[in-house]
Amino acid sequence: MGFVLAPTCVSEGFRLEAHDKVGSTNALALERARDGDPGRLWIVSKQQDSGRGRRGRAWATPPGNLAATLLLVTGGDLRTAATLGFVAGLALADALNAAVPNGRFAIAPDGGSGAGRKRFELKWPNDVLAEGAKLAGILLESSVLGQDRCAIAVGIGVNVVAYPDDVPYPATSLRALGATCEAETLFLALSDAWSENARLWNEGRGLTEIRRRWLSRAAGLGSQVAVRVDGNVVRGVFETIDEDCRFVIRDDRGDVLTIAAGDVHFGAVASAGAA
Repeated sequence: MGFVLAPTCVSEGFRLEAHDKVGSTNALALERARDGDPGRLWIVSKQQDSGRGRRGRAWATPPGNLAATLLLVTGGDLRTAATLGFVAGLALADALNAAVPNGRFAIAPDGGSGAGRKRFELKWPNDVLAEGAKLAGILLESSVLGQDRCAIAVGIGVNVVAYPDDVPYPATSLRALGATCEAETLFLALSDAWSENARLWNEGRGLTEIRRRWLSRAAGLGSQVAVRVDGNVVRGVFETIDEDCRFVIRDDRGDVLTIAAGDVHFGAVASAGAA
C-alpha cells in the first residue's frame, strides 16, 4: 500500500504529499510554507538523506523507515506552538500501540527506564523509547512568514526497519523488536492519532490534559537522571514536567531545578556521567 491519510484527518482538511525519497521532510515543509502553502499538509517519505535531529545532529532515514512532517501555519505565539512536540509524542505513541500488535518484544535493550513497564514510553523532550532504546525522534522547526504568521514543521522520524549503530545511546527499530509493521501502516495510524491529540491540545487551551497524558507515559519518572545543559551535567530525580512542559528534577541537596532544554540520560549513564 502507499501512504494515505486517515479519514478523520481528511475530514479536518489535512492534505498529503508523499515521496519515495527526500532530502528532509522538515526542510521541504518550510519551503512549501514560504511558497504560500496554507498548512495542514503532511509530507512523508520512506527515505531521507539529509534530515536533522535536535541541535543540528544528522538524522538519516534509510529505505523503509518513516520520515513525516506536518506543516502548520499559525498566527499564535511560538511558546504555545513549542508544546506541539508533546502532542506529537502522544500521537506517535498512540499510533504505535494501534499499528503494532500486542505481545512481548523480542529484545529488551539496557539503559532505559525499566523494560516492560510500557511498550512505548516518552522521553523528554522529543524521543519515543521501546523498552529503553530510542525508536523515534521528534523535531519542531519554525519560520516567520510575516504579517503575524509563522510556519511550524512538526518532524517525526521512526526507525521502522533499521536503526543507527553509531550513536552514544541504545537505539532500536520495530523490525529488530520483532514487529512487522510497515511505514505506510504506521503513518495511517499516526495521522489519525494526531487529529485526536491535536483536538485535545486545542491551540494550547488543553495543555493541562496533554501534560497529564504525557506524564502517564513518561520514561524515567521518579528515577535518577543526568541532564546535559550548555556543557554542564546536572543530576537528580526526575519529578515531573511543569505547566510549560519544562523538565523538573530534584537534586541531591533537595533543590528543585527546572530545565527548558537539555539532553537527558537514564540508568547507568546517569550514574556514571552523561556522555
